[in-house]
Amino acid sequence: MPAGLSAEEQSIVSAVERFVAERVRPRVGSLEAAGAYPEDLVGEMKGLGLFGLAVPERHGGLGLRLPVLAAVFEALSNGWTTLAAYINSHSTVCYALANFGTAGQQAAYLPRLASGEARGSLCLTEPHAGSDLKAIRASARDAGECYALNASKVYVTNGAKAALFLTLARHEGTDALSLFLVDASLAHISVTSTFHKTAFDLVDTVQVEMDGARVAKDRLLGGAEGRGMAQLMDALEVGRIAIAISAVGLAANALSEAVAYAAARKTFGVAIDQHQAIQFRLADMATQLVAARLVAMEAARLKDRGGRCDMITAMAKTFASEAAAGIAHDAVLIHGGGGYIRGYPVERLNREALLYVIGEGTNDINRLVVARRMSGADETTYLGVRP
Repeated sequence: MPAGLSAEEQSIVSAVERFVAERVRPRVGSLEAAGAYPEDLVGEMKGLGLFGLAVPERHGGLGLRLPVLAAVFEALSNGWTTLAAYINSHSTVCYALANFGTAGQQAAYLPRLASGEARGSLCLTEPHAGSDLKAIRASARDAGECYALNASKVYVTNGAKAALFLTLARHEGTDALSLFLVDASLAHISVTSTFHKTAFDLVDTVQVEMDGARVAKDRLLGGAEGRGMAQLMDALEVGRIAIAISAVGLAANALSEAVAYAAARKTFGVAIDQHQAIQFRLADMATQLVAARLVAMEAARLKDRGGRCDMITAMAKTFASEAAAGIAHDAVLIHGGGGYIRGYPVERLNREALLYVIGEGTNDINRLVVARRMSGADETTYLGVRP
């Protein structure tokens, strides 16, 4: 439990931890094996208010401070990363609406997003433009009372179940980029492909085509053209924090499995956690876990204070995701041959960990963000280095 939480905030995190311990963790293996969408657990998440983590209370959400939101994400991911994936990009959409949307936009969408009645999804990546979002070809043509939106977006997480696509597009004939609130039910919008991934089989990842979809002028986020990249960069800082702390939750789960297995498995007459080689490996895993948690929570703390926070969030996402990948890999090694067999949790966690290295901006892109920001006045002061 992070320091400085109020009694109410602690009770929210504790409720999620109980949900994970009692309702989620005992069922993960069977749910993964069945390959069926966990409708009942998602319903319980709605009841706990988890789809409204980033929605202000006045619109029916929990309106959590970012350190509390991070603690909730870690608790969920420590049980089953799939559940955190259901609300990650959704929470980023909610954050963008809550911080940049007009009063009318907030009233129209946030209550339904908070309850989970509607799901939000990000439509950013295109077949030829991943990390370089300024190279997108999605276009918005001014058609009088609306915009005619043409876009082909790939790797849209939860896109098949989303009711709202927060979509980045360029105003036709200009370099100006804007974010549009696009209802999935509009004509000329279709899901054309479902991508089959290495892990997270129960989290749909799809391609969305928008072929001249008519988007009302009042669905331009914030109501002013050309602000899309600034709005998006701010919101994606929250997304990086969510990815970083989700990776921490996965790492904690993997370490738990490794510790339990090492205490139970015997070789040469003793449990393998009595062998120095295993002790060293577990010690390094634990150290990496604590360091990853600290940098992720530091990013959440600084972002919660307001202002630009891209350096520390990029650091947190990069470090935590790579720490989680290393911890999950070492957990497999501690399990030996069993760690490579389907049915052992560490086999799945090892596959899942790779997503955090790639998603929400690849780690090489995040390193570029760090390198380009670390010479700023605020950043050098924070780092304690000479400018």
